[in-house]
Amino acid sequence: QLQLVESGGGSVQPGESLRLSCAASGTTLDAYHIGWFRQAPGKEREGVSCISSSGGHTVYADSVKGRFTISRDNAKNTVYLQMNSLKPEDTAVYYCAALRKSFVQPLCVNRPYLYDYWGQGTQVSVSS
Repeated sequence: QLQLVESGGGSVQPGESLRLSCAASGTTLDAYHIGWFRQAPGKEREGVSCISSSGGHTVYADSVKGRFTISRDNAKNTVYLQMNSLKPEDTAVYYCAALRKSFVQPLCVNRPYLYDYWGQGTQVSVSS
């Protein structure tokens, strides 16, 4: 059973950076696309970024393009989200999730309802 654990959240000021990590256990990640999602109070969960199983395909929400970078190290069974130039509107609980690569789903997508395995989330707070 695949298990995901996020880490790296915290409280920062606008313009600062954080790097989130999503560590997997129970199986190797190389057969899974990984997505980062976030949910702010009173809002729906939204896709932030995703990376396909091979690492060759990435997707970013318009709101984070140019500021966030997703990467993966399959040897370490870990996916990262580097978040730069953070804004107050980035405040949310951030989740990583896994979607098994398949013929039907050869690439990752930023749609939370497609993902089968979820971490517990890590809080990111951006305020001055």
